[in-house]
Amino acid sequence: MALTQMALDSLDFDATVALATKVAPHVDILEIGTPCIKHNGIKLLETLRAKFPNNKILVDLKTMDAGFYESEPFYKAGADIITVLGTADIGTIKGVIDAANKYGKQAQVDLINVTDKKARTLEVAKLGAHIIGVHTGLDQQAAGQTPFTDLALVNSLNTGAKVSVAGGIKAATVKQVIDAGANIVVAGAAIYGAADPAAAAKEITGLARAGDVKESAGGFNWLPWVLAIGAGILGLFLLKGCNKPAEPVVDGAAVEQTMPAEGAATEAAPAVEGSAPAATEAAPVEGAAPAATEATPTEGAAPAATEPAAEAAPAADANVVEQVKDAAATAAEVKTDGLVGAAKEAAGDAAK
Repeated sequence: MALTQMALDSLDFDATVALATKVAPHVDILEIGTPCIKHNGIKLLETLRAKFPNNKILVDLKTMDAGFYESEPFYKAGADIITVLGTADIGTIKGVIDAANKYGKQAQVDLINVTDKKARTLEVAKLGAHIIGVHTGLDQQAAGQTPFTDLALVNSLNTGAKVSVAGGIKAATVKQVIDAGANIVVAGAAIYGAADPAAAAKEITGLARAGDVKESAGGFNWLPWVLAIGAGILGLFLLKGCNKPAEPVVDGAAVEQTMPAEGAATEAAPAVEGSAPAATEAAPVEGAAPAATEATPTEGAAPAATEPAAEAAPAADANVVEQVKDAAATAAEVKTDGLVGAAKEAAGDAAK
């Protein structure tokens, strides 16, 4: 996502703080410009840091010598980014990068007036520069120069460092800057020179964000793929749910029908009980009635048949015993609504 940066270039301390207050909610980075920091010093940085904790602050020192020594106090005071000139000695540039890394901050190498921008960009990128600044100065802008050619060159090198662009950026050119690959869009006069600086800052940031969306969509449109994958996953879950065995459903009507059937079996038990003595007289059976009792609990019918059967049991025929046991087992397996019929059938077999 491209960030927007507002350059605070006024020499007036209070006016700078007042302008920052208006634009801070609408930009990502507050830049204390070179003339501003030279005139107001580190106190301005401390003031802005305290008032705007949610914004990053860049201090445009444009260090040319003593990189570590000059930049360290500003990092300690709250600067997130400090600039060092690309025309400086490589040791100076390394010093600022080292100070940034010590405090977990960032160093930006400004390519203003660098003759061989390609060679210097590759060189400082190897040192670990966090941001490469493509910068067309005010005097160069007055001569008709723009940053777009240099931006295309630096972006084509694919160094992995972020690319910042400054130099006459306004609402009309934001899209062009984003399309060219800028990560940070710097606007100065287009904001502080506007009748409503807050509205101007908001507009530029909105255009930068819109440019991000279009660039992402142009590079590759992920939305259809995301929707397709989501639909596929949902379909698998639904398919899995359809193939899942259905859980048994208890029918209330069936339960109501079952309960009377059990009662009917209980009411029919006396008939079985009455038949049991007849079976006992015809063929004394040992244990026949207890087997029927376990299969069909019929309120004492089985014990009543058991006592006389037990007394006459010694002479029982083994085949008759087996027939009665089989009938009792059958009575245990049948459904409730067949209990009465099975019991009668068992009694009839025993009588024979």
